[in-house]
Amino acid sequence: MIASLRGILSFTSKDFVVLDVGGVGFQVFVPPAAIGALGSTGDEILLFTHLQVRENEMALYGFRTEEELATFRLVQTVTGIGPRVALALLSALTPERFRAAIAQEDVAALGHVPGIGPKTARKLVFDLKDKVGEPAELGVPSLAAIQADADLIAALTSLGYSVAEAQEAIRNLPREPLALEEKVRLALAYFAS
Repeated sequence: MIASLRGILSFTSKDFVVLDVGGVGFQVFVPPAAIGALGSTGDEILLFTHLQVRENEMALYGFRTEEELATFRLVQTVTGIGPRVALALLSALTPERFRAAIAQEDVAALGHVPGIGPKTARKLVFDLKDKVGEPAELGVPSLAAIQADADLIAALTSLGYSVAEAQEAIRNLPREPLALEEKVRLALAYFAS
C-alpha cells in the first residue's frame, strides 16, 4: 500500500524515526542498527516500507534497501516470527549474512539474535531453506571472508563507528582478500568521502 517514503528525517529514537513527507510526520520503525546510517536530522532520505495492519493498530516499517524489505517479509512467513524479531534480525545480520546462515544451516549465528533462541533458529532454517536457495547460488562467502568482515567490524566499532556504519563500509569495499589494515584504511577513506 505504501511502497516507499521520501522525506526529511525529523526525529530519531532507538527503534523508529519520524519522516516528514509533505508536512505529514510518519513514524517508521527501522532496524535499530540502521538508525545511525540513515543520516542526520534534516537530511532527505528514502525508505522502502511495509505497512502492517492489525486489528487494533497500524505500523509502518522502513528499510534502506529493497533487499532488507524482502528479507523482513520473508522472515515473517515463519509462524511465530513477528515484526519486532524481524527487525532485531536485520539489526544483527545483513540480508546476505541472513541468507547465508539459512543456506548453511548456521543455527548458532541465528541464535545470537535477540528474541531468537535455538528452537526458533532451527525453525527459521527448516522453513526458509528452500526459499533462499543453495549456498553456491547465493554466492555465500567462505568462513574466512565472514571472519575477515567480523574483524573489520570490530576494528571500526573500536574506532567509534556503529555496526551499521561498518556494514555499510563493507558493502562498498572490494571483495578481494586484503589485509585487515588495508581494509580499515579503505573503510576510513570511504567514510571520509
